[in-house]
Amino acid sequence: MWRCWVGFNISHSMAAMLFGLIYGFLAIAHGSLLFSSPYLLVVGLLTVGGLFVVGKVYWFSTPFIGIGISFACYLASVIAALA
Repeated sequence: MWRCWVGFNISHSMAAMLFGLIYGFLAIAHGSLLFSSPYLLVVGLLTVGGLFVVGKVYWFSTPFIGIGISFACYLASVIAALA
């Protein structure tokens, strides 16, 4: 059971970090590609939204707050880019 718990935490932490690294890189280095692609924007929204829900249900407060901030920043950047 302990190994399952550790594996769950590692996998979800890695997913959150991977999302941040990939979309952060795209926003900085290839912003026009990211913000002109509806597919990338929807996939990003679904990913960070899913992590937000998982964080609320399963994680403790610190990672949930971090994902919440990421979710808010993602939404703000998409809204700003589309305005």
